[in-house]
Amino acid sequence: MRSSDPGFVLIDARSPALYAAGHLPGAISLPHGKIIESRMAGYAADTLFVVYCAGPHCNGASRAAVRLARLGRPVKLLAGGVTGWLDEGFPLATATPSS
Repeated sequence: MRSSDPGFVLIDARSPALYAAGHLPGAISLPHGKIIESRMAGYAADTLFVVYCAGPHCNGASRAAVRLARLGRPVKLLAGGVTGWLDEGFPLATATPSS
């Protein structure tokens, strides 16, 4: 693992439009409904996925975590999502969706 490699894949489980408007740096756009075996096949079986959505009022991250777990993938929820990230004073990145 390279020193710049965080050791996990950060997934923004919100819509591509919300991702494009602002997301956590390094995140990929993968709405929870798009998490299927064929899409995840490009990742090693032991890849850790960290999922988030808008915040505590959003269930997209939980739904993404359930889908990944059902596929046998290691997964963690990022508590607070975008709301928590902003509350801590961290900036959002903007870009076109990478899903």
